[in-house]
Amino acid sequence: MATMTTVVPTQHKKTAAPQRRRSRNLNWLGGSLSWLWLFVVMLPVYWIVITSFKQQSNYYVQNPLAPPSEATLSNYRLVIESDFARYFVNSVIVTIGAVLPAVLISFMAAYAIIRAGRRSRFLRLTNSLFLMGLAIPLQAVIIPVYLIIIRLQMYDTLLAIILPSIAFSIPLSVLVLSNFIRDVPRELFESMRMDGATEWGTLWHLAFPLTRPALVTVTIYNGLGIWNGFLLPLILTQSADQRTMPLALWDFQGQYGVNVPAVAASVVLTTLPILILYAIGRRQLLSGLTAGFSK
Repeated sequence: MATMTTVVPTQHKKTAAPQRRRSRNLNWLGGSLSWLWLFVVMLPVYWIVITSFKQQSNYYVQNPLAPPSEATLSNYRLVIESDFARYFVNSVIVTIGAVLPAVLISFMAAYAIIRAGRRSRFLRLTNSLFLMGLAIPLQAVIIPVYLIIIRLQMYDTLLAIILPSIAFSIPLSVLVLSNFIRDVPRELFESMRMDGATEWGTLWHLAFPLTRPALVTVTIYNGLGIWNGFLLPLILTQSADQRTMPLALWDFQGQYGVNVPAVAASVVLTTLPILILYAIGRRQLLSGLTAGFSK
């Protein structure tokens, strides 16, 4: 018995050592690839930032990846003086005016589908229509949307961008929110109903606080898509007063086709609101994305 007790631990140590070495090698390889991928991703960002501070006269003479020898803010001043504030306000109006109604409608629709979808054939059909909306790209229906906007006499207005943006944001939002509400225990809903709460009160006092991470995730995701939207402003607007930031950026690229630092400065100013939005809601965003794996 004594020999057996001494042999078993030695065999365990011999098998455990190669496993530790193998795991260390795999971690080292994964870490190296992660740093390599981070370098590839950050290189264009670095180039855009340093180019925005370069002078146009020295841009083609210097190394594109070298820091500016004489940093200047003239490119940012040029972009701001070219009606940048108007384009920024238009993008803010379109983004807020589309995201808030889309998230609100999606939240109430997802709650109704989960709570009463089994008893209502209409809600099941509505959920199927939302799922079908995920399979229809914007490019496939841009001509019908254009004709509808013309018939409604809303062409060349910000409302012409807001309404289609709401419609195309709802399907994915309903899918994400419905999956999140489905994970809420039914006992909580039953306890609220036994306490005399109405469906409307249960919606705002129970479902809304518990699904806040998913709501933040959907809000940020839709906000990014609408803020960076290019096709709808291009097709549904015409005048310079109704341009949004992506369309204005394209106009800067055409207007300053040779002035690369000015284009880089406009890209930096366009990206700053997105970075601020992510910095504010990154914790809620990550918790909403990983909530399904922790339950």
